[in-house]
Amino acid sequence: MTLILVAIGIAIACVMVLLSVNRGRNRSELEQHSLSAEQLESLMASGQKVSLFDIRQPLDLLAYPELIPGAKWVSPEEVLKTPSLLPRDEDIVVYCTCPGDKTSLSVLHRALALGFTRIKLLNGGLAAWKRKGYGVEPYRESFRLSIPTVAPAAR
Repeated sequence: MTLILVAIGIAIACVMVLLSVNRGRNRSELEQHSLSAEQLESLMASGQKVSLFDIRQPLDLLAYPELIPGAKWVSPEEVLKTPSLLPRDEDIVVYCTCPGDKTSLSVLHRALALGFTRIKLLNGGLAAWKRKGYGVEPYRESFRLSIPTVAPAAR
């Protein structure tokens, strides 16, 4: 019985070590593929070409119809379904308004898995940009609100 408990303890310790290593790897990847609002502003002010994508949910855009100057809005579902909407041969920055940059992280991970190397996310998204006092511009294009599909009721 003692041997079984020792084996279980060792297995639990191994799992915890693996989770810690994976968490560190994810944190390192995030640091490598993210930038602050100050860094983005500096990059834009330098005149370096960067493709900026606002990937907020349509309802978020409806509530706050504004973008970082030069950004293009694309629904996150569209980008995840059709990553070719992102240019492979340009520096790309994506941002959202989700807690923890959840949507930006989803798009970042998908793009990295597909071999994109020049993509970063804006830490803190649009809120971080605005908190620093950087300008925004109104979003004036039309868009469709996504309506979630509901499974038909069982008969």
